[in-house]
Amino acid sequence: MPPGEPVNRPDGEGSVSDEQWAELVRQAESGGTDAPKEPSARARMVTARLRALDEEAAAGRRRGRKNKPAEPWRPEGWRTGPTWEETHGRARKRRRLAAVLGFAVVVAILVITMRPSLLTDHLPGGGDSADTGPAAGPVGVADADRPTPEEPFRGSPALHWADGAAGIELPEAEATGGMSKAEVEHALRATRQLLISANLDPATLRGESPDEALELLDPLQKGERERLERSLAEPSEEQDPLMLFSRFDAEEAQLAGDVVKTRGRMTFEAGAAGSVEVHTDYTFVYPLVRPGGDEVARTIVRRKLTTALHDPERFAATRGKLSVVSSQQNVGNTDCETYDGFLHPAFPSDSAEPVPAGPDVDPYDRGEWQPEGPCGKLTRT
Repeated sequence: MPPGEPVNRPDGEGSVSDEQWAELVRQAESGGTDAPKEPSARARMVTARLRALDEEAAAGRRRGRKNKPAEPWRPEGWRTGPTWEETHGRARKRRRLAAVLGFAVVVAILVITMRPSLLTDHLPGGGDSADTGPAAGPVGVADADRPTPEEPFRGSPALHWADGAAGIELPEAEATGGMSKAEVEHALRATRQLLISANLDPATLRGESPDEALELLDPLQKGERERLERSLAEPSEEQDPLMLFSRFDAEEAQLAGDVVKTRGRMTFEAGAAGSVEVHTDYTFVYPLVRPGGDEVARTIVRRKLTTALHDPERFAATRGKLSVVSSQQNVGNTDCETYDGFLHPAFPSDSAEPVPAGPDVDPYDRGEWQPEGPCGKLTRT
């Protein structure tokens, strides 16, 4: 048979497959005895094709990669996927992490259940329920919770309350009771200023006359301003200025620092036609020291005050001045048997007083109003 001619096969095919010729070429190059002495044209063509591919690959390597498009980054094992150990190892880590997080959540829930103030005391206007944590009063206080002049609110829920006037926030005003939005806003701002002047002004706290607060009140309100001025000049059980003002005897106690902690809320509603009423409920926490001393006591005053702004065209009223509708107070840590117009705090080193009868009273509890007033049996200060 002439070299290079196709082999005649019984099945009528005139050629051999590429795979068969490649095997023949491989055998020929390795010296196999079964390889043909003279490769056919088909074998030469396959050999030439393989050689051309090798030369093209070599030329590509010489040119480098600058003309070759960059392949995208793929993580190791992207063709085959992660190994069994990687997959199950990550699953074990996820289960372990989930167990740790679940335990932390359970612990957090238990802590907040036992000490709700840890959550509510960080919320604006919060803390309106009793903090059921351990007492932080003068008796039996752990050293870690004992207040100092540098940290006068240590051990107190008030530690995270707002400072002074920042805690008295105004609701959004709107027209009501026949009063315009501007008039309602004036009533809210005047009431806020009354609270500040009566409970936060340094001069008022030192026992001086609260003149700015008095100036906000309507002189036409029958007997009210005269009653307050008389109570300041001649305090008594029946005429007690503490029903509206927070005052301390400067020779007995003074503020430790210049911060009073504040928490509460303000709302408003329509009063009689041509008037708006503003309702406030705020707690003020006063840290105190004796003059020249460093022992800290805290007195807590919760005050409910309702004021009204009347339209002078419908009422005997002065435009822009407030009328006092009602005023109540609860005080924690004061001598409730003394009516001299001042609050009298007890300090930790004072001799123990007889424990009052009646239910325990938490002065920080902003839930129900404390019926016991200042003479309740305090759980802490």
